[in-house]
Amino acid sequence: MGVLGSTVDQKRVLAGRLAEARRHTDALFDTIRHEALYDRPIPERHRIVFYIGHLEAFDWNLIARGHCHLEPFHDAYDRLFAFGIDPVDGALPNEPVSAWPKIEEVREYCARVRATIDQILAERSLDEPELATRFEVAIEHRLMHAETLAYMFEQLPYDRKRPQSDPPAPRGRAVGARVAIPAGTATLGLARGEAFGWDNEFERHVVAVPAFTIDAHAVTNRQYLELMDAGLYDKRELWTPDAWEWKQQHGVRQPAFWAGSRSEGFRWKGMFAETPLPLDAPVYVSQAEACAYARWKGGDLPTEPEFHRAAYGTPSGEERAYPWGDAPPDATRGNFDFVRWDPVACGAYPAGDSAFGVADLVGNGWEWTSTPFAPFEGFAAFPFYPGYSANFFDGQHWVMKGGSSRTAACMLRRSFRNWFQAHYPYVYAKFRVVTR
Repeated sequence: MGVLGSTVDQKRVLAGRLAEARRHTDALFDTIRHEALYDRPIPERHRIVFYIGHLEAFDWNLIARGHCHLEPFHDAYDRLFAFGIDPVDGALPNEPVSAWPKIEEVREYCARVRATIDQILAERSLDEPELATRFEVAIEHRLMHAETLAYMFEQLPYDRKRPQSDPPAPRGRAVGARVAIPAGTATLGLARGEAFGWDNEFERHVVAVPAFTIDAHAVTNRQYLELMDAGLYDKRELWTPDAWEWKQQHGVRQPAFWAGSRSEGFRWKGMFAETPLPLDAPVYVSQAEACAYARWKGGDLPTEPEFHRAAYGTPSGEERAYPWGDAPPDATRGNFDFVRWDPVACGAYPAGDSAFGVADLVGNGWEWTSTPFAPFEGFAAFPFYPGYSANFFDGQHWVMKGGSSRTAACMLRRSFRNWFQAHYPYVYAKFRVVTR
């Protein structure tokens, strides 16, 4: 499962990737002002200070304690920072700020953990069973948090953050076209020993995909606004009973990333400032909202195999590593890998189009599917992290594919699967409609 050898070069690669992942999370925490480190931007989540300790405690518990069996130097912190909270688990944290340690003490703990983890990588052999895999898990776990914490920090008031700026935005293309995808096959997952992957990425298998038609571009804010003005949130027949109850209970009348109202003018709630609503950028919505829109349009969200077919398939029947081909991701292919904070106009990266001419399947926002998150045949949980996927095989989480502006390049691989609950409103998630 992606086990590396024990050469100096291979260790250097892992050390470099770990250092880069740390730079991303350090830079993210640096955007938060000191006085906001004990804020709780999302009620279902811990205070920000928890996540500063969590990233290091995870590495310690996974590698130093779990694999190397080192004696803890701060057992209380190892346990305090061990586990986060599922976004909608029904039990909101309510402890006071005084229950958390001082940030200086947390950072001392973090520094000591990092030094120990670096020493293990330098001194231990990567031929030890699972050690290389555990380092891969630690790196990608940190990079996942570099994205999920960005979702959380979006909810902080702007005066609690240090503003950053995006590079100039590339121009998009006209949207509205639909692409007919012929029947074919889609290869999902990884084969054992092929490369590193999380437990839910195995086993590789081929799925027959009937013909379908898909939007060439994700649904834009402009397109969503048109149906919203026509009564999207009032038409009960478009929503499942569960989604309708959720919408009514929480008073949802517009996407979570929109500020203002139709009468006063909608605005975009970006990471560091509100701006005029970017009408040609993809709309970010929950899966429940995406499904309602798709039903009104007489379609559905794509299944996971349909997404794969549109993204990685070709008219000749061959499959690609990425929509554009087998070349690794770079800044010309899409809006991903921490280059930007906010989405850009749809179709701004034509070099990233799939062989069928479908745009932005990777980057600029994850893409909702209609596939419940479930194991592939042959699934086996990581013995050292048994709950990573299995805890969410509950029929209440939905597969997401692609990636957002805050998704690391290594997780743009074809087999990677993300998932969230249907009603979670904070994720950078777009969608497109298919008809069959």
